[in-house]
Amino acid sequence: MSPTEQLADLLPGWLPRQRWFAAKGRSVRSTEVVARTPLLAAADLSVEHVLVGVGFTDAPGTQTYQLLVATGVPPEGVTEQAVLGTDGDATVYDGLWDTRVTDWLLAAVRDGVTAGDLRFVPEPGATVPQSGHGRVLGAEQSNTSVVWGRETILKIFRRVLPGLNPDLELHRALRAQGSTRVAALQGAVEGTVDGEPATLGMLQDFAADSAEGWPLALETVRAAVGRAAGETDFSGEAAALGEAVAVVHSQLLAALGGTTADPGRLAAGWQTRLDAALPQVPELAEHEHAIRAVYDAVGTSGTPVAVQRVHGDLHLGQTLRTADGWLVIDFEGEPSAPLAERARPDSPLRDVAGMLRSFDYAAFHEVLRAAPADSAAASEAAAAWAVRSRSAFCDGYTRGAGADPRAQEAALRAFELDKAVYEAVYETRSRPTWAPIPLASIRRLVATEPGPS
Repeated sequence: MSPTEQLADLLPGWLPRQRWFAAKGRSVRSTEVVARTPLLAAADLSVEHVLVGVGFTDAPGTQTYQLLVATGVPPEGVTEQAVLGTDGDATVYDGLWDTRVTDWLLAAVRDGVTAGDLRFVPEPGATVPQSGHGRVLGAEQSNTSVVWGRETILKIFRRVLPGLNPDLELHRALRAQGSTRVAALQGAVEGTVDGEPATLGMLQDFAADSAEGWPLALETVRAAVGRAAGETDFSGEAAALGEAVAVVHSQLLAALGGTTADPGRLAAGWQTRLDAALPQVPELAEHEHAIRAVYDAVGTSGTPVAVQRVHGDLHLGQTLRTADGWLVIDFEGEPSAPLAERARPDSPLRDVAGMLRSFDYAAFHEVLRAAPADSAAASEAAAAWAVRSRSAFCDGYTRGAGADPRAQEAALRAFELDKAVYEAVYETRSRPTWAPIPLASIRRLVATEPGPS
């Protein structure tokens, strides 16, 4: 058996156990090593960059994943989860857990190394640290990130697609605008997938001592519903976050330009997604006509919709609160969508709607998590928190953009509904106990009262 075949044999049992594997629950039909690039060779360690094609029994086609495969004696701290198997007396494991490997990666970006089809590309004028031992962050789902000290973070895109990843593209555009609302780009790892250029990773400033928006918001929700002491109002933070998002939108427009979209085409997309959702979420049936009416109000308006590059998957979990203000992170767009769709210009209202939906989730997640005896009072307090936060976010966005997103009430409501329908499908499939959150929002959004709050 060749070394490539031996490696391929280790993968079917290992890949599905990784948090970043995007096909949980699907039966793996085949694994194929489609590319191997040697990176590092020493007496007790060899490291390769490996692209793996994974086929499934339920559908044709494959998904491509990238690995940094180390073979040798793993250092302390390499967990069983990171071990693929053995090769004779050597251990085969995920090299990102080995500081010798991460040290090499950092130097490769700093020095602009080329290895086979791989290109390690420093950003012009960026400062890449000279040294330091990298550590893997453990909280991510779809990617793996390595942090060096308090300065630098490398995100490795585990599932890779042909084409320029929007996360890298938009960070480059925002860096050119001098944006302080995103972590500055330091460099990238680029390669080839299916014969086309592809983004494999990106190196950025690390926002040390920052707080993610989701848990920060939840702290105030818990206080508002009486389950914890502390500040009960998130309005000030929501307003600052709204202003930051508006600034990012303005910078993306300045960097990449904008155009307009046919409202009928937008509405047709919403209607198609609703068609697909109805059989999966029976509770949507009673709201079908009201939802379609909201979509039709936009589709038949005849008013072109301004579109540009946007975040595409914005929620509280895609934000960081630092001592200097809010940062927006992870510009990959909706992970399940094709790369071309994620790179398509869209309305900034999609990002606004995504954040408004996130405030609803933060508010009512706490109520669903542990319904107390006074659940009615808790629900009322959560609803009031959501109203304040949503309104404050729009106020802040208005300051940053010079225009109030609530002035486009019909379109904003439609974008929110489209997102809530998507959420209803996702929750019904994956977390049925959370489905009441988007379903309650749909009932609110199809009611006669206008406005996002």
